[in-house]
Amino acid sequence: MSDTHQFCTFTLHHFTFGIEVKMIQEVIRYQEMTPVPLAPATVHGLINLRGQIVTAIDLRSQLELPPREGEALPMNVIVRTTDGAVSLLVDEIGDVVEVDPESYERPPETLEGKARELVTGVYKLDDRLLLILDVAGAVSIASPLHETHA
Repeated sequence: MSDTHQFCTFTLHHFTFGIEVKMIQEVIRYQEMTPVPLAPATVHGLINLRGQIVTAIDLRSQLELPPREGEALPMNVIVRTTDGAVSLLVDEIGDVVEVDPESYERPPETLEGKARELVTGVYKLDDRLLLILDVAGAVSIASPLHETHA
């Protein structure tokens, strides 16, 4: 019996990323955001998720990718962290895919900058590479905001 892993996929720029399904709380359309004065540039704002205040991280900015073009609004991938829910703003939501752990490989040498630090590995899919995101690393910038509520 093969133990497969399930990943929620999404796109940023021209890359396909994945996060383990068990870390996902939900996926929702763009929500109006409240800006956070003096917050790092990667913190896009705060959203109200049914009464819960959630920090929204601009994943393009966090991964040092070019800004989103045009008027397309990002989607929210709400992930569970030790500090509570955090929203990752992504370009487009993909499918849930199952991958065989034996197809796992180290991140490609072509990844540069912050993306190199935040991608833990890749899986080869039929038509593209699935880059596995280090969720804890990607949301680490949001931690100080959570601490102010204590």
